[in-house]
Amino acid sequence: MRVWSEDEVTQFLEVAKSNRLYIAFLLALTTGMRRGEILGLSWENIDFKNRTIYVEQSLTMLGEIQELKSDSARRPISLPKTTVDELRKHKLTLQHEKSIAGPSYEDSGLVVCTRYGTKVLPRNLNRTWYKLRDKAGVTSIRFHDLRHTHATLMLKQGIHPKIVSERLGHSSIRVTLDTYSHVVPGLQKAAADQFGKMLFGR
Repeated sequence: MRVWSEDEVTQFLEVAKSNRLYIAFLLALTTGMRRGEILGLSWENIDFKNRTIYVEQSLTMLGEIQELKSDSARRPISLPKTTVDELRKHKLTLQHEKSIAGPSYEDSGLVVCTRYGTKVLPRNLNRTWYKLRDKAGVTSIRFHDLRHTHATLMLKQGIHPKIVSERLGHSSIRVTLDTYSHVVPGLQKAAADQFGKMLFGR
């Protein structure tokens, strides 16, 4: 498993920001959502007031929308304020594109869509992803590794594994702990140091 550092995340987002699919990459890094979940996300599943996304469906490789079946996969994810602000701006951009396209616009209701409102297929997102990743000069990771990056950075910040597990939609916390076992030893040491500092001041 390969993940980005905080600096690499910042470096990539700076390069990707001018691309119209920027919101897809931002969502991957700030929510840990799977690619299909991002491409299948509809505006009606975003609660701007409470800064929450409700993950309920996914876009398949063939471009079909499928409802998520398991309770763990169907989940709410809290959003950072920055992501909410970017979603608001992105929505305004789509409304502008819709007015320009006129009758030819097909409103899919999806957050990530083409200039004509239609679905963005996974392979087309990948094409943009590879191009921007290489342009940013960061470690060559897969799109799916943005999900791993999200989880790893959260765990390193001391976020409880159960919270990370819920955000990722894992069936159990055990899946999360097994997947990110390489991070846990470092967390143990950091926790011990922090506890010692609290008790003994060093």
